[in-house]
Amino acid sequence: MRMHNPPHPGEILRELWLEPLGLTISRAAMELKVSRKTLSEIVNGRSSVSAEMALRLQLAFGKSAASWLAHQAAWDLWQLKGQARRLGVRRLRAAA
Repeated sequence: MRMHNPPHPGEILRELWLEPLGLTISRAAMELKVSRKTLSEIVNGRSSVSAEMALRLQLAFGKSAASWLAHQAAWDLWQLKGQARRLGVRRLRAAA
């Protein structure tokens, strides 16, 4: 099974909440009690959703904090795809 590139949580936020609700980044940042720069960096995929931000998003939009963090984890892992060899870690086996 081939995994497809998951969307960044900021893309989900923009497409499913900000745009349909007619919210600007400035207005949403004000409501979330964060800086415009912080929210803009998330929406534009330059910053990650932290646990605190996930909770803020849950409170504002109703989607669980766990789901925001799951989207972030899926995106982060996708970005690391293909780098396993570079890490040089081998599978451990039980001692004989």
